[in-house]
Amino acid sequence: MTGSTSTTGETAVTGASGFDPDRVKCVVWDLDGTLWDEIAVESPTDDLPVPRPAMLAAIDALAARGVLSSLASRSAPAVLDRLNAVPELRERFLAPQVSWQDKSESLRRIAENLGIAVEALVLVDDSPYERAEVEALLPGVRTLDPQDVPALLSAFEGREVTPESRERVRRYRTEETRRAEGERFRGTREEFLRWCGMRLTVGAAAAREVPRALELAARTHRLNSSGLSPERLRALAASEGHELYTARMTDRFGEYGIIGAALVDRGAPGTWSVPLLALSCRVAGRGAAAAFLFWLMGRAREAGAEEFRVTLRPTDANLEMRILLRQAGLRRTEDAENAGDVENSMDTTGSAVLARSLRGDLPRPPAWLHVSPRKDTEA
Repeated sequence: MTGSTSTTGETAVTGASGFDPDRVKCVVWDLDGTLWDEIAVESPTDDLPVPRPAMLAAIDALAARGVLSSLASRSAPAVLDRLNAVPELRERFLAPQVSWQDKSESLRRIAENLGIAVEALVLVDDSPYERAEVEALLPGVRTLDPQDVPALLSAFEGREVTPESRERVRRYRTEETRRAEGERFRGTREEFLRWCGMRLTVGAAAAREVPRALELAARTHRLNSSGLSPERLRALAASEGHELYTARMTDRFGEYGIIGAALVDRGAPGTWSVPLLALSCRVAGRGAAAAFLFWLMGRAREAGAEEFRVTLRPTDANLEMRILLRQAGLRRTEDAENAGDVENSMDTTGSAVLARSLRGDLPRPPAWLHVSPRKDTEA
């Protein structure tokens, strides 16, 4: 399969050639003709069609590498009820959508429910019409025919799998429980977050945590300050004058694992520069990004720094990070008259340097989130 031009004028990403696995967080599977051969609603019994073994094996192989799976099927909602009655099959899929709505709308809902960008989805569907509909309305989503699945899997071969990757599917299932509890909770959003008992521990990255930091650099977009490549991050982290910090988070539902990474450059006297601040989208809206950033500021001041800097490369995806940096008092370093006009102060790489003084009061983390330095034994 080759790329086709969508109605928006952008090139739809179809087929598995030139595949970038770092951008894929969830594969969405069609049912009839894709996951199984038959049409479920035409079954004479309440039994579901037998899934294709190769498709189940592919789903499990992706899960082992931290790639989620969901469902988007234009079929009767009763099919999902029947699927729910088969736990060993249902547990493979997060935020499934089975209804008569357009596939593009199903994908939007899946992305919203999972808290990821819609461009992080891949659709596997046997119908050229359904793939074309998604390509036209969601041009950033890659679509594949079921025959492209082996190529999809091969794109992930040889890539390092971190402990967080192996646990990702389970943690997203836990996230579904959090979301359900939040919907049932009688109180404000802040009261619910307090009830969750969230704790953030921050410290220098241990050697075994470096692969996860590289993964965050490659796979995060909403809460990524600069888009620094994993290769560049690895080289800088190993160079003199640089330190790599990671943040872990837990709550009453369990562990999030390592959800944040920050590279600190201490080469300039009196200044802490952060070429990369990256956090998992799973913690968006919970104050973790702000807490991590504010902890770094406090740590910088304790170390004798008077100025704190962050490298920012504005993108369509990282508006949330840009707002956070501004709320933290960081402004671009040149031309105070236009402070905050980041797009007009970028260098040739598309990045700007934002800075603030560490004198006076520093912002504090949200009241519902307890932040503490990680003990050496935990690092």
